[in-house]
Parts: sequence; C-alpha cells; structure tokens
Amino acid sequence: MSEIELQPAITGLSGELEVPGDKSISHRAVIFSSLSEGTSTIDNFLTGEDCFRTVEAFRQMGVKIDEDGSRITVHGKGVQALTAPTQPIYFGNSGTTARLLSGVLAALPFFTTAYGDASLSKRPMDRVVVPLKEMGAVIDGRESASLLPIAFSQATLTGVRHELTVRSAQVKSALLLAGLLSNGKTTVVEKGVTRDHTEKLLPQYGVELSVSGSDITIEGGQHLTASDLKVPGDISSAAFFMVAAAITPNSQITIKNVGLNETRNGIVTALLKMGAELTSTVHTYIGEEPVGDVTVASSSLHGITLEGEMIPNIIDEIPILALAATQAEGTTVIKDAKELRVKETDRIDAVVRNLRKMGAEIEAREDGMVIQGRQTLRGNVLDSFGDHRIGMMGAIASLISDGKVVITDKDCINISYPPFFKHLESLQKKKTS
Repeated sequence: MSEIELQPAITGLSGELEVPGDKSISHRAVIFSSLSEGTSTIDNFLTGEDCFRTVEAFRQMGVKIDEDGSRITVHGKGVQALTAPTQPIYFGNSGTTARLLSGVLAALPFFTTAYGDASLSKRPMDRVVVPLKEMGAVIDGRESASLLPIAFSQATLTGVRHELTVRSAQVKSALLLAGLLSNGKTTVVEKGVTRDHTEKLLPQYGVELSVSGSDITIEGGQHLTASDLKVPGDISSAAFFMVAAAITPNSQITIKNVGLNETRNGIVTALLKMGAELTSTVHTYIGEEPVGDVTVASSSLHGITLEGEMIPNIIDEIPILALAATQAEGTTVIKDAKELRVKETDRIDAVVRNLRKMGAEIEAREDGMVIQGRQTLRGNVLDSFGDHRIGMMGAIASLISDGKVVITDKDCINISYPPFFKHLESLQKKKTS
C-alpha cells in the first residue's frame, strides 16, 4: 500500500495555483458528449480515476474517445449508435459513474451488467434503482439491486413524475437522463436544492428542459448535438487549499479559474462565517457556470454550527471544514450530515478517528460531529481509508502538526486530484538564509 511522509510547514503558504477540472462537470460532459451526434472537445477535463471510469464505460459501448493530456475528444454518433458491451462495465470507486450511468443503461436497447470496487459495492443504489423501475426499467442485482453488481435488461421507459426522497444531484441527474431517453415527459421534484450542473450543461447540447421552483421537467426523445466545453476548476478540490491557507500562519494564496456555482460554493460561505480572510470574485462564465478567483490568507477562525439547507452544498467539504474547526476559537457543530456515512467510506467515523489520533477533541454523532477548537495537533500515521478526501484532509493537517504525518494509501487521492502533492509542495515557501 502506498504511503507518504509529510513534515509540518516551515513557513507559510504563498502563490497561485489552478486546481484540476471539476469532477461533477467532467463526468457529465463525457456522458452528454457520448450521447450526442458530432465531435465534442472537453478542455481541462479531470484526469482522475473516477472520471475515466465514465470514459471507459462509453468506450465499451462503442464511442471513440481520444485523450491528449487534460483535453479529451469525444466522437459521438448519437444514442442509437451505442452498442452492447462485451464485458461487464467496471465503475471502480466512482459513485457518480454508477448512479448517472444507471439512468442511461436502464433505457438502452441491450443487456448490460456493471460492478464496482469493494467500497462502491457497499454504497446504496436503491435510491436511483427504485425510481428507475417506476419508469419501467428492468434492473436486477444484489438485495433487489440495492447494491452492486447490477444488471440492466432491455426496456422501454416511460416518463413519470418523481418526488425525490433524498437530496442527491446524482439521483436527480440519473432520472433526468433516463427521462431524456424515455417516452413522454419526466418531472423530477427536488426535496431541496442540490448542485445543478446537469441543468446548466444540457442546454449546451441542445436539450430543452424547464425549471420551475423545485420541479425540473424534460421531454423524452430529444437529440443531443456536440458541444465544446472548458471545465472550470473544482471548488471541492480548491477547498483543501483554502483551508490550508486559513489555518497555516503567514499564508496567502490565490486559486485561479475555479467554479463558483452557487449550489457548490458553500465552502466559501462556511469559511466566511468562521471569520476567514477570504475574497471570491467571478470574472467569467463558461456556459451558465460562473468562474472566478478565490484568495485566502491566514485567519483567526471561530466555531460555528453547520446544519440544514447548507449541508448539501458542503457535503464533500465537511472533512476539511472539520480540520479547520480544530483551529477555530470555540466549538463547531456539524449536523444533518448523515449522508457522510455512505460516501467512499463512513466519513464521520474516518474524520473523527484521524483527528483524534492527532490529539483533537472531537465527538462523532449519528448525523455529524462536535469539534472543540484551538487544538494543537500532533503528528501520527493517518489512514486514508481509501477515500481521497480523507487522505487530503490528513495531508493538510500535516502543515500545522507538531511532528511528521504519514498518510497511508496516498494513491487514492488520484481519484479526484492527481497533482495534489505537487501543488501542496509548490505553495510552501522556501527557507531564506
């Protein structure tokens, strides 16, 4: 198993960087381009393992996809040109691939099977399988197809009205994709606001959909046309360096060209509520996606309560916010975040175990955690649990620890941020004589 040894920061962090392309948008761009007629070029594509699971899935269905660094070219021939895979599709560790592609595979006129790694095979699929079956999908698998591996049989889907029981952009997007490939009209009623990249991106591929309050409606049978796209930087990846600058003394960094979608920028709101020295500025739009720069400096943070409507907007950033809370004055309470228990690992348990090993005073709750601030963290061996966000949290914690930190299974970080350690090193100032 790969591991890396990290030393505390000698001085502060400084400089500028651009984080890799947004993971959510990269997945969707590949899916929509592969279903389109014509050639699409996707620039700043996230070259992480998760996104390539989506690429490989469409290659197995006959789509030609070329790679040139972070640029990929998708030679789409339309939905009707997709062909049955000759082998089961491997989703790896990618929950986004598994759930979004379920909406596509359920509607295709051939049989497909799919499976994932040990971690993904424990994550719930019924949240997407049950509503797909209501549309007429024929899906079988472990425990009534609530767990991978699962199989999709040929079926003709009919649009219906879905009222979501979970706040999940993945489920919403899967059902909109299924609706696009179905007969009739599909309406998805959100339980609460979730990331809206699907709604923003589909019109670029010539698809019409309407959004009215919590109702999102799409007509089946629409044809997608190719579109070129530049993916903005991933704010969930940027979050780790935003917190790094806020908690490391004598630091100031700027993250350039990062996505600032209002359904994703809760990390900015949370850090500002904690008193962070932070500014964010939108300077352009890529399609309907706002893109800008974020500057963060060393800050005197204070504890807050994170709960309710804010949680879906920061669900991927809670591990790094928990680390920030250990350096804040007072107590931070995180609640309504039970979804963390069914991520790549049980992130509530993983965060609490690792920060306790570093000496933090932190209590796990069923739907979150309570963190006492102004903690001195000590070096230790931290388990990434095969979860990229837990691994990166540990690496950022090393900057302010009183001794070396060892991160186990560091390669899991390649899921979302292949150059993470290179970027971390680039921001650390050199010793001056």
